[in-house]
Amino acid sequence: MKEKLTVSCEGKPCYDIVLTIGFEELAGAALSVSAPERKICIVTDTNVAPLYAAQVKEAFSSAFAQVEVFEFPAGEENKTLANIQTLYAFLIEHHFDRKDMLAALGGGVVGDMTGFAAATYLRGIDFIQIPTTLLAQVDSSIGGKTGVDFDSYKNMVGAFHMPKLVYMNLDTLQTLDARQYYSGFAEIMKHGLIKDAKYYEWLISNMYEICERDPETLLSMIKRSCEIKKAVVENDPTEQGERALLNFGHTIGHAIEKSSGFQMLHGECVALGCVAAAYISWKKELIEMEEYYEIRDMFVPFNLPISADDLDVAKIVALTKSDKKMRGGKIRFVLLDRIGHARIDDTVTDEEMTAAIEELNFKDED
Repeated sequence: MKEKLTVSCEGKPCYDIVLTIGFEELAGAALSVSAPERKICIVTDTNVAPLYAAQVKEAFSSAFAQVEVFEFPAGEENKTLANIQTLYAFLIEHHFDRKDMLAALGGGVVGDMTGFAAATYLRGIDFIQIPTTLLAQVDSSIGGKTGVDFDSYKNMVGAFHMPKLVYMNLDTLQTLDARQYYSGFAEIMKHGLIKDAKYYEWLISNMYEICERDPETLLSMIKRSCEIKKAVVENDPTEQGERALLNFGHTIGHAIEKSSGFQMLHGECVALGCVAAAYISWKKELIEMEEYYEIRDMFVPFNLPISADDLDVAKIVALTKSDKKMRGGKIRFVLLDRIGHARIDDTVTDEEMTAAIEELNFKDED
């Protein structure tokens, strides 16, 4: 089982996305974008390191002159400039120079932090992505967005810095706990909702195989999501237009994530944000009521929330004002015209957001 996609930048091939089983082909793939005299630093976290760091280090040993491993504490709360500084110090102490490179081994937090460190260390060095979570494989590892949180505001400090390679070992999905696995599915559902109604229907038709983590089904699903994200980022690499559609569900989702103190996973908050955005789309008469309820209910079989306890509505609305997607004091909201087609809308009011968040608040039907 193997697939390969090539992402273009400004009309020219930029980097490959390799989808496969195992790490056996990692050294060869890395050598195709590097040189054997280089050093490489594997950046990972305390969750992933015990599972895969030794395997990846061994794979790289035949491709690089020196292989180091830098490990930091797992969790969104550790996606900070302080940990980036610690990584800088590690690279300096181990004499990494501009011809050397980094490898992000882990989920979205690891990928974002490694990419940001690569973008800024010595004014920019190469890096590769080795995403080990579903969320990272279908979303954050593709497109060159890097960054860290600042004062708990998500990704407020960052840079666009394209990887040299994205290598996905789909076997890593088998070790994900159920909550992390389904968290990644929120981004997959988003891809269908904003860009491909047939893919959305395929996801529903293959619900059982997806939940069972059937390898062939996962390969087809991840490939299609990667194709959708690849097409969008190729058209709009620095988010000046179409790429903003990928933020469907994220404005309210990010605000809920911060409001929860990051106790909810990113994908869980994105699912809630997607439901809220679909609700606003219905209330603005862009989609039918039946479409809204179908969209809402389709998150349930994939173990994603469509409501939450005790959401602080006023606080969440206030937090949307700190979203980095603000333009001229207005929020660039992503809404649906129909399943499979999204649009950017800057007319969403506080009252409409309030109503949507109140719709998410858990209601005891008894």
